[in-house]
Amino acid sequence: MDPLTEKQIRTSFVNSTKGEATRLRLPLDFAELPWPDLDFLGWVDPGAPLRAHLVVPRAGDTPLGISLRVPAVGRTSAMKSSLCQICLTGHASSGVTLFTAPLAGPRGRQGNTVGIYLCADLACPLYVRGKRQPLLRSGRQEESLTVEERVERMMGNLEGFTAKVVGG
Repeated sequence: MDPLTEKQIRTSFVNSTKGEATRLRLPLDFAELPWPDLDFLGWVDPGAPLRAHLVVPRAGDTPLGISLRVPAVGRTSAMKSSLCQICLTGHASSGVTLFTAPLAGPRGRQGNTVGIYLCADLACPLYVRGKRQPLLRSGRQEESLTVEERVERMMGNLEGFTAKVVGG
């Protein structure tokens, strides 16, 4: 992913108001982000921990930003595991969270949302590349896919989710 500017990020959101996009806080480590290892940018808002954000690059177009809501109380269990629906990384259940996104446009303003289970830290690209390891008692499951194939699968899953947010 090519590095994004603060302005590109703030103007990319399709399911929040301009005021909300102006008030969101960028990741604390924004200046040190590992851009070459990122296929999309995801973070929990440091100023509003019940909000999270995804910014997805699009070919020849402006990036697509989606605001997410984080549940106030998450379920945790050391005995159960959960799977991220984007990168298919298995985590202890506390490592996966149900995020909800208001739909873009009038339907979102009426309160309609779509939900998805994602890595709680939104670091899917780093898990796919093996740069970050999930906290799972049984360890990470080995796959026969190459890193490039896993990235392609992850981006396809993410595209399906963003299409639901944009298209309703």
